[in-house]
Amino acid sequence: MKRVKQLAATLILLPALAMAQSTEDTQTQPAPPQAETSEAPMTLQRLGEIVTALDPDSKTNGFQFQLTIEDVPILIITDFRADRMRAMVPIRAATDMTDEELMRVMQANFDTALDARYAVAQGRLWGVFIHPLSPLEKDQLISGLGQAVNLAKTYGGLYTGGAMSFGGGDSVPLQRQLIDRLLKRGEEI
Repeated sequence: MKRVKQLAATLILLPALAMAQSTEDTQTQPAPPQAETSEAPMTLQRLGEIVTALDPDSKTNGFQFQLTIEDVPILIITDFRADRMRAMVPIRAATDMTDEELMRVMQANFDTALDARYAVAQGRLWGVFIHPLSPLEKDQLISGLGQAVNLAKTYGGLYTGGAMSFGGGDSVPLQRQLIDRLLKRGEEI
């Protein structure tokens, strides 16, 4: 019960903290430039081309894609009518995760998982990247897949998507290597 009260107090304070941070940020930092894109809306055919460039041995039925990156299996499920896609990487059984492990993945979702997230479904812990399908750009897809793979590879250690980290250390360049290699493979598409 104490844990529930602490969570409730945090949920009440979080919007106020976010508003204060947002106000502070806009007063001290310029708005980031808006990137213009020349990419056409993502289609299932285009998604398939990108997946094949990343893994020539990938498989598809036209709506679902299976590929492997760095020996990590990835399943991409699309719903064209709802304009959504979901890339999922299995990590481990969730049924025997400790409270500390669950807390750690939730902390990572807040600060180091970035565009990918840890999620629990059907008794399993997953690394997932979820995005609207049509506005999804090639580099966003490639980066999101790399981040989901990094979540699986860093589970139990750094718990990071690998694209960014707060603070110094030796791990950032190592984690970024996978995403850079994948972006390189996708350059010709």
